Amino acid sequence: MRRRDFIKGIVGSAAAWPLSARAQQAGVPVVGWLGSTSPAPAANILHAFRRGLNEAGYIEGQNVAIEYRWAEGQYNRLPGLVADLVRRQVAVITGAGSTAAALAAKAATETIPVVFVVGTDPVTAGLVASLNRPGRNLTGVSVLNVEVTAKRLELLHELAPAATTVGLLVNPTNPYAVPEMRESEVAARALGLRLHVLKASNQNQIDSAFVALVEQRAGALLLGADPVFQLSLRDQLVALAARHRLPTIYGYRETTEADGLMSYGPSVSDAWRLGGIYTGRILNGEKPADLPVQQSTKVELIINLKTAKALGLTVPPSLLARADEVIE
Repeated sequence: MRRRDFIKGIVGSAAAWPLSARAQQAGVPVVGWLGSTSPAPAANILHAFRRGLNEAGYIEGQNVAIEYRWAEGQYNRLPGLVADLVRRQVAVITGAGSTAAALAAKAATETIPVVFVVGTDPVTAGLVASLNRPGRNLTGVSVLNVEVTAKRLELLHELAPAATTVGLLVNPTNPYAVPEMRESEVAARALGLRLHVLKASNQNQIDSAFVALVEQRAGALLLGADPVFQLSLRDQLVALAARHRLPTIYGYRETTEADGLMSYGPSVSDAWRLGGIYTGRILNGEKPADLPVQQSTKVELIINLKTAKALGLTVPPSLLARADEVIE
């Protein structure tokens, strides 16, 4: 074998060698990132997570490596992805931003620490024994998401009071779709609204859901705070809402920044910064069972006036006064 071919073969083998193996060989801990969505829409989340890691003393590419696995919005892929991370013996698994990811990680390992960020009660979801004493190998951050579903509907009704029929779009593959529907139905009855529930988990189903909304003469839409909706399928949903001139409220500020009408929900950046800090603390030797689940109670109301104008809506001054940010 010629020397040039021999060197080329060595380089090729090194490139194919899993990142986790190379990092562990160099004594660098590896974090397994279990993403429910795809990379591009999760850029803000990743930035916040890395910021938290930095605060705990870790910088990706220097003293910590991250192995990324992305479900691309298909929750049925999560068990296989997390099983791969377990096989690679990562130091910590971060169940990125969905209850489904966190549950998949819990089912896959009882030994590797898992840090989650979820928008539902982690005790009710079966992730931890209690907030103060999580037990086992899981801990993380809980944000107000399902809990503010009723408030989202109230805000939407305030902005579009003429809408007597409101659609609710949920992802049936997400474990917190059921409590979202329950909370929304209670709130709709209290407001005297007719709620039309629709289910979708991919682009084709979302197209069909909007056709059904038009047929039902829905005057507004409450979007379930599912990461697939708010990140991976965000552009499609915003475009359909604009095309059908349907006032819609979202759960993430990022959707409002991408020309959505209005959002009310947790600060995703704040939650994932905390998740990064917890991941760093575990890398420093602390045990998940000793780290109480943090509750990020910060919620934000963001209104996009440009989108409101395009829809022919006048935002009440009382609503503008309560907004954390108004995009003009």
